[in-house]
This record gives sequence, structure tokens and C-alpha cells, in this order.
Amino acid sequence: MRRFFAVLVCAGVAASALFLGGCKKSGPASAGALIGIAIPETHVTRWVKDGETLKSEAEKRGYRAELQFGDADQSIQNRQIQTLLGLDARLIVVGNINDEVAPVIAEAAQKNVAVIAYDRLIQNSADYDYFITFNNYKVGVLQGQSLANALGLEQADPKAPKSIALFAGAMTDGNAFFFFDGAMSVLNPYVENGVLKVVGPYPKTSADKENFAKIATEGWQGTIAKARMAGLLKEDAKSVTLDAVLAPNDHIARAIIDACRADAKYKGKLPLVTGQDAEFESTMLIKAGEQLSTVFKNTSKLAEAAIILADQIVKGETPSIPGAVLAEGSLAEMGNTGKKTVKTYLLDPVLVTRDNLNVPIDAEFYTAAENEALK
Repeated sequence: MRRFFAVLVCAGVAASALFLGGCKKSGPASAGALIGIAIPETHVTRWVKDGETLKSEAEKRGYRAELQFGDADQSIQNRQIQTLLGLDARLIVVGNINDEVAPVIAEAAQKNVAVIAYDRLIQNSADYDYFITFNNYKVGVLQGQSLANALGLEQADPKAPKSIALFAGAMTDGNAFFFFDGAMSVLNPYVENGVLKVVGPYPKTSADKENFAKIATEGWQGTIAKARMAGLLKEDAKSVTLDAVLAPNDHIARAIIDACRADAKYKGKLPLVTGQDAEFESTMLIKAGEQLSTVFKNTSKLAEAAIILADQIVKGETPSIPGAVLAEGSLAEMGNTGKKTVKTYLLDPVLVTRDNLNVPIDAEFYTAAENEALK
């Protein structure tokens, strides 16, 4: 009788088969499913763009998308993620603030909701499987190389060493360690042979936690970096004219430049300052010769790649992402959360200087008005 009833039901819904796929068994439905997007903050321009692009790319593929910004407060973001779980999100893309996000990632795992760590590894968690980012060690290498080239360190004289101050990102962001270590892999040999002198704290690598903490910038806040730079100019660098500053991103770079502008010593010539993210304000400074370089990470491509990955996960497919490679060998360590090593997909960054400002322009990274201003 039950079998006969099932046949009748199948016949009764035949007219809807185009929409429901008839009565045959299929994989998990994805059309109209909710993808949650939890982004850390709005005070860094790129995060706003990333959030908007993630939402757009998800909707383009037929998903509903809910975008939340955490205001650089992990407790706020945790509540937002819990709200997304309550809305029955099928998958959540998380750009976390710090490792206190781990408990709500565990809640997602309990509900069988997949999580993709977006551009920031979720540390101290074994409750998710995917991380997508750029090759962040290479980001640092590019920053270090831009300074070495601009300072002419290969030809520099140990009797007249160049001077540099070091800044790093937030200690709660695992990427900050990779950026710094990549840069110092280039710069340390010049310090060792005497042509480069570090002014202020000098951790050779991020493994020197005591000194790394002294150069780290809590929450990636520009106000904190500016205050530290102003203090450095009055103390350790009081009797030195800095030739360069290693800055991990554009927001911090601009804060450092502002602090230097307030010091009469740098009225005529600013130190060479690196950056990252190719933010419009910093590319304008590069055009004007006031910031040395930035590292362009086409976050529009990263966001698109993250949603391609999300789509494949929801559909139960084996991930294969155009333009991204699965981290292997030593690079796989980028996915080590301290509790497991998650699958890590990497995109390539590009160094941008005054000579190739066209790179982010050609990638349509800016608005039309911003493009015109940069040309």
C-alpha cells in the first residue's frame, strides 16, 4: 500500500518535475540556499569591497546572501555568526577578527554548516576544513624586495648603512606573521652584513614573540600605528633620519606617513614605506612619490574564488578553483590552525610601484573616477 501511495504521489507532482527534479534522488539542493558572510570590519576599505563582492558573487550563482560586518569586535561577530546559523545558512564565509571565533565555528560544525576561513586563518579550531587566501609569505617577500631595490642595498656601504623601522600587523591575525617573515627573509641578510640598521625593536622573525609584540599593531588600527611611529621618532629615531619603514598594509602605511609629515626632519623627504592592498588613497601616494609600494591582492578575484569554492562545497563537488592552487609542502603550513591543517587555496599577489600603477587599474579594482585620478 505504501509503495502504491508513493507512486501516486510521484505521478501527482509530475507537472512540477521541471522545478523539483521529479522523484529521483539527487544531491543537496543549492538554489536559493543561504550563504552567510561575516566580515571583520569596515575601517579598512578592502574589507568593505570584499564583503560586497562576496555577496554579489553568491547572488550571481542563485544563492541568498546575508552580509555582516563585525566592527572589529569578535563578540559582535560571534553573535552575527550565531544569527546566520539561526537563519539556516548552508555555508558561512568568515573573515575573523581573532581566535575567539572558535566557539561559534564549533557551533557551525555541530549543525553541519560548512565554514570557509576567508583571508584569515581561524586559529585553534579543528571544526572547519577550508581556508582561501593569497600567498601571504610572498606578500612579505615582495615588500622586502621593494625596499631592498629602492634602498640599493646590494651596492650599499656598511660604513654608511641605511636605517629602517619595522611594523607588523595584528598578533591575532596569522597572516601578519607570514607577511613579516617573508619580508625579513629578504632584509635580514642585509642587516647581518651591515648595510641595513634596524632602529627600534628587531625581531628577526615572528618567532621572537617578545619583540614581535613590540612592533605589532593591535587590530590593524592606523591610530595605534601612528602613535607608535610618533613615539619612535621622538625616542629611538630621534637622532636618526630613517630611510625606510616596513609597513604591513596601506592603512598602517598612511598612518606612518602622517606621523612622519608632522616631524620637521621629514618635510623634504619621507622614508620609503611599503604597503599592501592597493587602496586608492595609497596608490595616489605612490603616484605622488610619498609611498614606495603596495602589494596588490586582487580581492575581487579572491572573493569570486571563495564563492566558487562555497558553491562546490554546497553541491558536494571536489573543489577546483580557477586561478588558485592548493597549498602543498611548506606552504601548507599556512593552513595549520594549531589543531589541524585545513585545505588552503592560494592566489598570487603582485607588487605595485610608481612604474606599474596600471595593474590594479586594468583589473578594474577602482571606480571610474578613481581610475581617472590615477592616470
